[in-house]
Amino acid sequence: MGVYERDPEWDDVIPLAQDDGEGALAAIAYTDEYAEAMGYLRAIMAAKEYSPRVLALTEHIISLNAAHYTVWLYRASTLFALDYSVEAELEWVNKVALDNQKNYQIWHHRQLLIEHLYAKISSDPAAIQELADSETAFMTRMFAEDSKNYHVWSYRQYLVRKLDLFNQKELESIEVLLRTDVRNNSAWSHRFFVVFSDPKLSTPGCKATEVDPKIPEDIIDREIEFAKAATFETPQNQSPWNYLRGVLRKGGRKLSTQECFAGEFVKIPEDREEDVKSSHALDFLADVWAETGELEKAERALELLGDKYDRIRKNYWDWKKSLLKEASLQEKMSELKTG
Repeated sequence: MGVYERDPEWDDVIPLAQDDGEGALAAIAYTDEYAEAMGYLRAIMAAKEYSPRVLALTEHIISLNAAHYTVWLYRASTLFALDYSVEAELEWVNKVALDNQKNYQIWHHRQLLIEHLYAKISSDPAAIQELADSETAFMTRMFAEDSKNYHVWSYRQYLVRKLDLFNQKELESIEVLLRTDVRNNSAWSHRFFVVFSDPKLSTPGCKATEVDPKIPEDIIDREIEFAKAATFETPQNQSPWNYLRGVLRKGGRKLSTQECFAGEFVKIPEDREEDVKSSHALDFLADVWAETGELEKAERALELLGDKYDRIRKNYWDWKKSLLKEASLQEKMSELKTG
């Protein structure tokens, strides 16, 4: 006899068994405990019951299988129907999330909770700030377990948009993570999002890879310096180099404006062996020289990358060299036509 079958509180419910259809080829072998609990939930859902015992039932099922999307959705519907404390639910969800690091359904449920709560506190700045602080504190705990957890970072972007956390405090929080691990590309991506998606300073609908003339020049300058400082710390870290490229593109500035900076990590004299402290700087310079029309220098940089400094991607560097040759050929043909 199962837990629910012998519980008087559930005497009024007749469980519904799962129907896999006739001749099911791959029926899942559920445990008796899970199968019984789901049978009672199916009956509850069919009756459209929203009650405290439903919360207890869904909590039990989630403890057995935290990835069951339907269970989470019905739990949320029950919470809202009962006007249950969102704060109390968040406390419980925190524990479940810490025990299920890679679970997506938890974060969707959390987002539903925030939407519901925000509707009640949207006119109270103090309450919004308190919520932001508590959520940030919890995400910090999650990042201590896995600083690159995709679900947490996705939720963080949602929270920044929802609570308008495009502010210095959010940037400082990300800087703490970058000081811990300057190679955390997730943190770099989030910084880019916070800086360049602020609706007060950016053009609505502008894509991450597009120039945004609305972004103030001083912010572009600040982010360039931030990326350069991180690059000096770890020259062979690709993240700040990518960030630098993104900032320059967003500000409508050419890569060649940072040629001298990249040149501090790469020396290619004609009379002796090159000195390369960062393959990413060499890649950056190859694009700079392609941009300025110095195709021989660009080709030399790409040869060094393919033959010596990044041989595992030799085919990629050879492909980039072929693009240079195509560009050179097109330029010569254009000169002949206009000559």
